[in-house]
Formats: sequence, C-alpha cells, structure tokens
Amino acid sequence: MIDPAQTRMFEEASKAGAAVAAQLAENRDAVAAIAETLRRDPPRDVVTCARGSSDHAATFAKYLIETRLGLPTASAAPSVASVYRALSSAEGMLCLAISQSGRSPDLIATVEAAKRGGARTVALVNVPESPLAAVADLALPLHAAPETSVAATKSFIASLAALTALVADWGEDDALAQTLAEAPTLLARAWDMDWSPLVARLADARGLYVIGRGLGLGIAQEAALKLKETCGLHAEAFSAAELRHGPMALVGPDLPLLVFRQSDETEESVDELIRDVLARGADVFVTGAATAGATALPAVSHDPAIEPMLQIQSFAPP
Repeated sequence: MIDPAQTRMFEEASKAGAAVAAQLAENRDAVAAIAETLRRDPPRDVVTCARGSSDHAATFAKYLIETRLGLPTASAAPSVASVYRALSSAEGMLCLAISQSGRSPDLIATVEAAKRGGARTVALVNVPESPLAAVADLALPLHAAPETSVAATKSFIASLAALTALVADWGEDDALAQTLAEAPTLLARAWDMDWSPLVARLADARGLYVIGRGLGLGIAQEAALKLKETCGLHAEAFSAAELRHGPMALVGPDLPLLVFRQSDETEESVDELIRDVLARGADVFVTGAATAGATALPAVSHDPAIEPMLQIQSFAPP
C-alpha cells in the first residue's frame, strides 16, 4: 500500500498555504491595478473560461462575484470558439480565463473570440509567460510554482485565492481582504485535520455523491474529480438543490455522500438535505457541522468565502 505522505500530490498540496502567502505578497500591485480599471469602467457582466480543476474554480468565482459584487456571471463553452468558430457579441463584458498551464487551445481561442467581440479579458495563470497570458489584456499570476502531480491542489487553491483577492479589491471589501490575509495560516491548520473516517468508508465503495451549494459547489466538483483521478471512484458532484431532481433515486446504504457545508445562507437547505438522505439509510460525511446521524469531518471555521478553500485543503491529505 502506498503511503500518501510519500506521494508527489501530498508534497505539493502541503505547500498551498505558502503559495497563497507568496501570491498575496507578489500580486498586491497587480490586483489593485486590475481592480481599479474594473471600478473605473465596470463590466455589465462576467463570463468565465476554464477547463478541469480551473473550471471548478470558475464555479466558485461565479458565486463569489454574484454574491459580493452583484454581477451576473456565467461559464463560456470553449468549444463554441475553438470548434464551431462562432463569434459572440461580448461588448461590455469581462472575460475571466483561469488556467494552470495557460496553454489550452480551447481557452486561447475563447479569449481571442471574446476580445474580437468587444470584451475585456483577464487571465489568471500559473505560468506568466504562457500563450494565454500573452493573448489576454491583463494577466494575474497564481504564483503556485510548478505543480506536476496528477491531481493539482496547490494551483487550484491558488486560483481560489487570486479570485478572492480580485473580488475583495474590486469591491473595496476590506473585511474580505483581511480574511484572505489570514488564509495561509488557516490553510496550515486545515492541512492537519483528520479525515480518516472518510477514507475507511470509501475503501470498499464503488461510488459516491459529493455535495455542495453556493460557494461550496465548486469545491464539491473538485473533490469529485480528485476521487476519480486518484482513487478510481465513480464520484459525482451535485448541488444540494439539484440532488432532489432525479439523482436522489440512487441514494441509499450503498452510496455514501460527502457534503461540503459552509456557514452561510445555504446552511439550512444543506442540513435539510442531510436529514433526508440519512432517512434513506445513506452514510453521510459532512464538513463544517455536526449533524445527528452523520459523520462530522473536522474543518476550520471562518468567513464562508474562504471556508471552501480550507475544506478542500483538508480533503487533500487522505
């Protein structure tokens, strides 16, 4: 059996807090400059452009931007530009591209099409000299350093931090900025959380649902992807609201659920769902709360805007 502590994924994920600290120090002026341009000439809405883990960060961006800035935010389908070669009107929009490598032809084509359509473009990339950074109007480095493990955690968390920093400065939200400044220390605490009860339950599992809502949905999507990539588990991510529309039919003793729960307005509906699936005999593992009948996974409680970041860091070591 492989010792997780000896894997490249473990080693790189453990450095997420240091990566965020470096990013906050290095990007201060760059974030301020981009935020100033967006305040001076506000976009009418935002479209995100990403693939894989970065697209899950884009899900987080949607909820953060819409709840903190009130701007409609939607995900672009990269194939519209790269395969169909269709040009959409993007006048007055902000196109926010997120990528680890900055080399995906799909994303480059989407940003180029957005620019031709009249959008401003900003790329969040871990490789500042990448083609995506070059084609975007403005680039914001993630400063996560090279990441080579199959399931990328460090750069994913760095993406969440960069998005949070941009939204905090753009919205002149001092409280959010202060919360983010505490993230490196909190990530170190989150790394030490013991989620071994989940590991034991999934040892013989063939699949599971991973649940989140609002700011936590992108984290659920990322956790499901990591379980597929590293464990060969058929893990499917759903919003706590969407689970009731069909997927609930599969819930029972043979299908465990991992629920990411943050301390915001989604609490009540998530707790209601937990009670309902427990009534169906499912094994439920939940972060952020102790629910009767469910197994509580320890988590660092803080501002709900960064709780998802801390929870995915706790998820990584097991």
